[in-house]
Amino acid sequence: MARGFKFSFHVSLVTAAIIYVYLSTVFVFIDQWVGLGSSPGMMNAAAFTFLAVMCIYSYRLAIFTDPGRVPSSFVPDIEDSERQIHEIKRKGGDLRFCQKCSHYKPPRAHHCRVCNRCVLRMDHHCMWMNNCVGHANHKIFFVFIVYAVLACIYSLVLLIGSLTVDTEDDTEDSFRTVYVTYPEFFFFFPFYYYYYFFFFG
Repeated sequence: MARGFKFSFHVSLVTAAIIYVYLSTVFVFIDQWVGLGSSPGMMNAAAFTFLAVMCIYSYRLAIFTDPGRVPSSFVPDIEDSERQIHEIKRKGGDLRFCQKCSHYKPPRAHHCRVCNRCVLRMDHHCMWMNNCVGHANHKIFFVFIVYAVLACIYSLVLLIGSLTVDTEDDTEDSFRTVYVTYPEFFFFFPFYYYYYFFFFG
């Protein structure tokens, strides 16, 4: 189920970072290391383009896919003793009821104060995609993370390879590599920091 989209600075920043990393990887790192017109250069460019396209596609799906909303008609079946699929509050033992949405909450559903609604199997609200990660888009969010990590590692390998062939005589290419490398690391470190705590935190 698709959802509406409002302008978000964080989404614009991530999109700009993906475009910048793609352009610098293909037109600077690959070109300087093996040559963009060579057979290895074209193969690396094609492989990295595939990763970048899949990264953008999965990112777009994660942004525009509704995470799953709690139906307004949901009422827990407390009389069915065989299928007790409802949660109770830790204090008081009452059924979980959202005061803001005015309906009962299924197991693992939580109210998001940013989206101003209850989300099914809510994981968290991700400001980098201006959407909650929930029941309907958790898988595509994970796929985006995997493609982004693979693209970052691939770009880093190509960056290191381009630096190994950098000679002192080639001052123009050296300046170009340094000019592109510093912003590249600026974009890489927040991603690695986020991925590290996503997987191991």
